[in-house]
Amino acid sequence: MTGDVKPDSGAGPLRLDRIRLVSADPETLARYFTAALGFTRVTSTRPLVDRRTTFGETVVSLRLGAQAVDLVGFDRPGRPYPDVVPGWSPLFQHIAIVVSDMAAAVSRLSATPGWRPISTAGPERLPAASGGVTAFKFRDPEGHPLEFLAFPPGQVPEAWRGGGPDPCLGLDHSAISVTDTAASLAFYAGLGFRAASRSTNVGPAQARLDGVPDPHVTVTGLRPPGAPTPHVELLDYAGEFSRGGHVCDDRDIAATVLVFAGADGAPRHLRDPDGHRLRLT
Repeated sequence: MTGDVKPDSGAGPLRLDRIRLVSADPETLARYFTAALGFTRVTSTRPLVDRRTTFGETVVSLRLGAQAVDLVGFDRPGRPYPDVVPGWSPLFQHIAIVVSDMAAAVSRLSATPGWRPISTAGPERLPAASGGVTAFKFRDPEGHPLEFLAFPPGQVPEAWRGGGPDPCLGLDHSAISVTDTAASLAFYAGLGFRAASRSTNVGPAQARLDGVPDPHVTVTGLRPPGAPTPHVELLDYAGEFSRGGHVCDDRDIAATVLVFAGADGAPRHLRDPDGHRLRLT
């Protein structure tokens, strides 16, 4: 089982190479990602066989800027994405897309049917203590959580300066909800990650952004040892939440996988303390 594999200090300089989204219909979802989000298709659909499961697997590879997303379909698909997955659930995992023009990005998204908002009042400008970014969270037609992220003028990281003709520039991070930041930090430190930032996000703007009443969320940015972008963010919501039942199988639509390149030895499949899937290649 993937959960039995432990991280070790012998891992190489890992970088987040791609994000695998399980899809009920990769071809249709790929057309949506290109039309609504500015992705480009890199490879033709190809049938594969997952030797761990023997299920037939189809992959459509997309890129946005320098980052990659694989849409993965199975000939025996699993369960659809649950209708309601709150931001504090360990099942919650979103991809943050950097945009140079929030209005243009939201306008194109709005013109492409199928998405559903998570944020309750459109894009939100967060306080300076929470980074001062403008963000908007939503779900694609299959339910995967996504986020548009715009940095304030004068605070745009070097990787995103210069922009381009498309308002969507690339993937900044994948955010995962965790139940214990310390336990997650210990796990990812074993893979060579280090904490690069931390903030505590509260207040009405955060509540509207997340669709979570009265949130108190500690956000910890983890930098992979091999490259700063994309990175991983830990979202730790304070509160007595009922987290039981928020699990998924490998073929379920919610079974997102972070694929890291640069590992030593044979490929490995890991689970972090909250069950998020990692693949080291």
